[in-house]
Amino acid sequence: MTLFQEFGITQELAIILAIDLGIAVLLLTLMRYMQGWSAKVNSRDELAVRDNFAFGISTAGAVGALGIVLTGAITGAAAHSYAQEAIGMAAYGICGLLLIKFGRYVHDKIALNQVDKTAAILKGNIPVAIVDAAAAMATALVIRAVLIWAEDLTINTFIAIFSAFAVSQLMLVVLTRALEIFYRRRNQGHSLQQALEEGNTALALRHAGSMLAMGFTFNAASHFMVYDPTTYVTNLIGWFVFSLMMLLVLSILLWIVKKLVLARIDLSDEIERQQNIGLAAVEMAISISIAVVMTGLMA
Repeated sequence: MTLFQEFGITQELAIILAIDLGIAVLLLTLMRYMQGWSAKVNSRDELAVRDNFAFGISTAGAVGALGIVLTGAITGAAAHSYAQEAIGMAAYGICGLLLIKFGRYVHDKIALNQVDKTAAILKGNIPVAIVDAAAAMATALVIRAVLIWAEDLTINTFIAIFSAFAVSQLMLVVLTRALEIFYRRRNQGHSLQQALEEGNTALALRHAGSMLAMGFTFNAASHFMVYDPTTYVTNLIGWFVFSLMMLLVLSILLWIVKKLVLARIDLSDEIERQQNIGLAAVEMAISISIAVVMTGLMA
């Protein structure tokens, strides 16, 4: 008995693990180069010659997002053959990659529509890059939750995945618009998107925390959904109702927790006007922590 067999790793399982890891590495590499292709620049030059930190942060978000999606693709029982395992891993991985790219496009054109994201990142705008990376990872958390929720590998499966993805993008837009409204009221009509473009990193961290928290709560919502790939409308309505409920519960909990943890601190003044990055990082950590706790409780 070999050391691997002693831990339950057979030759067949080792080959399957190698197939999954190989496909994952190829897709992660592809994502890195797609960052440059989509911006019509050389990714190597941006990362290692111009030392564009913003481009690096944006790329890190994209690569990390794909990694999150791939964990959803490899979760579950192994396929009955090596070919099926490779096809399933590649199909889910490519689907996740395309949805991440499409989700970023939707976020750029609808949620963050007042900012030319690509131009801002190429100019080295770190706040915009942070929000871009967070949007990609929030989308990836949603896709991962749906991949684990869905079963089999059929057309109906991908329709179910896209339905949940569409709802998640709607929730991201709703979240962004709500944050914009609150920001405008507290800052004499000033635009949140303009503040990001002007370099408010603290505000970007707060916004990133909110989006990532929403991504985790979508995972919590998946525990209320029963998978039936043929009930398209029911799936769509179910994802919308439960994700909206989770978002409302999260918002209430965060308001209470921030009042307790960050008592006697004017968060609006510190983050929005004084650009206190340290305090914004604490607020971001609180948002993500509460969302993760909610997800754990619902599992």
